[in-house]
Parts: sequence; structure tokens; C-alpha cells
Amino acid sequence: PGSREEAAEEQSMAAALVHQLVGPRCPPPSSPPLAKPAPPSKFPPFRRFRSGGPAAVVVAQAVTLNTNALQNRERRRLKGQFEEAYERCLDAPMEGVPFTEEDFLQSLDKYDFESEVGTKVKGTVFITDTNGALVDITAKSSAYLPVQEACICRVKNVAEAGIFPGFQEEFVVIGEKEADDSLILSLRSIQYDLAWERCRQLQAEDVVVKGKVIGGNKGGVVAIVESLRGFVPFSQISTKSTAEELIERELPLKFVEVDEEQSRLVLSNRKAMADSQAQLGIGSVVLGTVQSLKPYGAFIDIGGLTGLLHVSQISHDRVSDVSTVLQPGDALKVMILSHDRERGRVSLSTKKLEPTPGDMIRNPKLVFEKADEMAQAFRQRIAQAEAMARADMLRFQPESGLSLSSEGILGPLNPDLPVEGLDLSDIPPAEEV
Repeated sequence: PGSREEAAEEQSMAAALVHQLVGPRCPPPSSPPLAKPAPPSKFPPFRRFRSGGPAAVVVAQAVTLNTNALQNRERRRLKGQFEEAYERCLDAPMEGVPFTEEDFLQSLDKYDFESEVGTKVKGTVFITDTNGALVDITAKSSAYLPVQEACICRVKNVAEAGIFPGFQEEFVVIGEKEADDSLILSLRSIQYDLAWERCRQLQAEDVVVKGKVIGGNKGGVVAIVESLRGFVPFSQISTKSTAEELIERELPLKFVEVDEEQSRLVLSNRKAMADSQAQLGIGSVVLGTVQSLKPYGAFIDIGGLTGLLHVSQISHDRVSDVSTVLQPGDALKVMILSHDRERGRVSLSTKKLEPTPGDMIRNPKLVFEKADEMAQAFRQRIAQAEAMARADMLRFQPESGLSLSSEGILGPLNPDLPVEGLDLSDIPPAEEV
């Protein structure tokens, strides 16, 4: 053992070593010194430190243990304060707003839903690709919309169905992916239900709709109406046409049967044409479109009916080639000369609409502008001719075999007249009949 001064110096050197190792993070424990503080040594630390001194080792170990204990107690105290403050924050309402943890959970539940098949949810598309789209449906999850379920019509990608990032709509859950338990959505199912509802409404209102023929079989043709496939039996088509002749054509149709459960949608062209034909009076002017040209005239589509504009009824001037006046696809106004409802034949004329003979060749636009005016004048001439003929016929005796008709001087127009139609403006005087 050394002297008292040497022991004090060793204690001071040990304290300096501990200070360097531990740092200023925690103060050294307060304990009475073994002796009066020695004056600063003129030698640097560790120079006179004897590694084998038992006093230095004991002091260093004691200081380290006390420091660790203090740090652990401080950590436990701070942790306890934090947990206490956290519990107070959960239970205490926000300043001015009574909002607790229970309120938060209830608000979050508003965005939750039952993921059963058939459940309707509102969502927003946020990612699209060639195969479908990802849809944000709640605050908790997202779902997938396959391209096959994006539209009631067939589309190659969701963009063709008008679906882009930001698109918002109501979807229906149709399944769940087994791989990641994500939901599968559909728009097609919703549109399908709406289409059937629309067809039931149109049937109740007895409305005429347009249907495009896309195919057929021995019994009839298939037409698209309100995005649904409907069947039109040949017995319900007003003209004698084959399925091949009707492909890509639009037909006026009425609903005969709408059965969503059996997926049966039956339509009739005859019922639709009955209404249209009732409005086709002799001498009336209708809009038409040139369908095809033949050497003897042009076939004109007049709202689902096909009429013949004979070459002799195009103009007062001679027309040697129909294609010099008309082309397929041309829109024009025509006058109804005759209408055979049983045989579905309609005879048309533009010749009767010419303000001046030959205008249909030189200035067809003028003919169409004056069509209604010329048709009115034509009907007046017919009425005058009928009145004169009726007065002259009264002079005939019953035994002559002639009689009046409530439909005109000669009754209804004969469906067996030549295709160029009956020119009522050329009715001869009563004496010549």
C-alpha cells in the first residue's frame, strides 16, 4: 500500500478515466471524497496510473454500475410519462371538438362494406392497363375491374369504354381473387340490368326503336337493341328478304316479348312498319336515302321502307342513265305515288316536285327546297280533278256500272299499276272516261 497522497492521486486519475469513457451524459454519483482534493498533477493522465492498483479498478467499476442504473431509471420514468400522456390523449377530446378514439373508429367504419357478391360500391379508378383497372373503393382497400367487365359491349381495353384514371362510378362485386383476397368488380352487370329495364319501359310505351342486324339463321335475324341481342322472326319482317340481305341494315322495330329471366328479347318489324305506313299518304313528301341503283331506277330507303323511284319518275326530261342524277347514299325528298301495304311496295317520284321541267337534272337542290310547296299544289290539282269527275259521274245512270268511291273517283290506288306509279295529274276529262 502507498501513502495517502498516492491513493488520492490514483483516485483522481481513475475519475478522469471514467469521465472520458462515460462522457458528460450523466453526472458522477455524489459521494464524499476519500481525502482533500489534490492539486492538479503536472503529469498527463495515465502516466503514473498503475494498472495493477486495486483502488482504481474498484472505483471505475462502481462508477460504471451507478451510471447504468441511473440511465435505466431515467428511461423507465420517461416511458411511464409517455404512456400516461398517450392514454390521456386517447381519452380526452380535441380542443373544441368532442372526438374520441371511438368516434374515429365509427367514422372509419362508414367507408367499410360487406364484400359479398352482388354488393354495390362506389369507387374511383386510379390505374389502368390493357387488362383492366385498379379501383379505389374504400379507405381500407382497392379492387380490380377486368376489361371483360368494363362494358356491356365488347371492348379491347378499358379506354374504349371511357374508363380513365379519375373515373368515378358505382360498381358491383362479382368475385374475389384467391391469390391476394382482392375483390373483382363489374360495370357490365350494372349496364346489363339497366338495358333490360330500358327495354321493359320502351315496350310499355309501345315505342319504335332502331335495331342493327348483325346475323341470322333459318328462323330470323339477330338485331342489337339497347346494347342487347334481340331476335326478329322472318314472319315479323315486313319485306321478303333473306338474312344475308338484311345484314348491317337498321330496321325499325317494336318489342313483342321482354323476358330478362329467360334472356328472351323478341322484336317485330311488321308492328313498327304498321305505324310508319299509316303515315304514308298518297301525295305526301318524305325524306329518303338512295340505297342502290338499277338500270330501271333507284331504290330509296324511306324510314325502314324501301321504295322505287322509277327512271321515268325522276324528271320531266328524259334520263338515260340514273347514275348521272343519283348516287348511293344521296339524301333526297320524294313524293309517295302509290303504296301497296300487302306486298310492301312503294312507288316514288321526284318528277312531280320539279318547279320547272328538268330541274331535277339541272338543280336538284331547288327541287328539294320547293318540294312541300309543289306537293301541296299537286294535291290541290288532284282534289279539283276528283271534284270535277264526281260531278260528271252523277250524270251516269246506275245501269252504266260506274259508282262512286269514298276514297276518290277511282277508289284506292291499284297496287298492280306500273312501277312508275299513277300520274293523277293526267286524269282525262269525265267525257273521255
